Amino acid sequence: MNHWRRLLDPSDPSDLAGLTNAPGLPAFHPALLAQHRPDAHWVQFGSDGTVVGRFSLWWPTSPAPTGERRGILGHYAVVADPQAAAAQLAHACQELKAHGCTHAVGPMDGNTWRNYRLVTESRGDPPFFLEPTNPPEWPQHFTAAGFRPLANYYSAVDEQLAEEDVDTSRRMTDRLTRLGITLRPLDLARFENELPALHSLITASFRNGFLYEPISETEFIAQYQPLRAYVRPELVTIAMLEDRPVGLIFTVPDLLEEKSGRPRATVIVKTLAIRPERRLAGLGGYLLAANRRAARASGYRRSIHALMHEANKSRSLSARSAVNFRRYTLFTKPL
Repeated sequence: MNHWRRLLDPSDPSDLAGLTNAPGLPAFHPALLAQHRPDAHWVQFGSDGTVVGRFSLWWPTSPAPTGERRGILGHYAVVADPQAAAAQLAHACQELKAHGCTHAVGPMDGNTWRNYRLVTESRGDPPFFLEPTNPPEWPQHFTAAGFRPLANYYSAVDEQLAEEDVDTSRRMTDRLTRLGITLRPLDLARFENELPALHSLITASFRNGFLYEPISETEFIAQYQPLRAYVRPELVTIAMLEDRPVGLIFTVPDLLEEKSGRPRATVIVKTLAIRPERRLAGLGGYLLAANRRAARASGYRRSIHALMHEANKSRSLSARSAVNFRRYTLFTKPL
């Protein structure tokens, strides 16, 4: 019979001794608990005392405007055992309900700035850099436990970087130039100084996004700082207006491609953010076109538009040149 242990202090690494790198589970770094500050972290043990699963929970301090209280289930991992998965998700839902939650949402590591959702459909392309991955049976764990899709996300690939709509690009360039918009690359030498302004821009751009929650400038910098080693400034374009950033396209090379021995060919559009101002209409497409040219000039042949919410405007921009190749799902269950 399986049993459980709740970590009384998830921020204390000593409490995780021997629990994070269990056989059959993805590696889990204890520092994530200190960074993500879950309200509870549970570890599931098999009858022989070995770790067979783990998860964290976050419960809200107040209800959403709709009256719902969404509890979050994240840091999800379980061995390839349907019974262990069923027990784990049942236990998580029971705990969230006991803390006043009306719905469970997952997998999500606290909020949408962190790792969340599961791969639920793929045409077989290999994983790309910074993409969430999961064993193929994990979505079935959620559906078998009564969870249903809350939202879908897509990654698409543009394999036609050599093609360009010159007339449209010229008209957009003329309009934005008259407006006073200029483009510049990221200043890698001043990376730490660039990030606060980009935090303000991205926060403004995403504030009406699905399940959006703001994060502090400090946490934002902590998330982006590790990417500095992988950034190529010519692939990160910032649109400036009146000495402030009003648009950003943040792109990195697909490092997994190179590590696997495949030829370097792909870049990944990680973030496309535009300040929500009427006069900036069309800036997203303009930045995407500029990014395609920069990637092509650097010798890349493919661009991945990563992890777009099904209702996001970026999907309509992406559809002009890119084709979906992966779907991801975030799940929910009434409690």
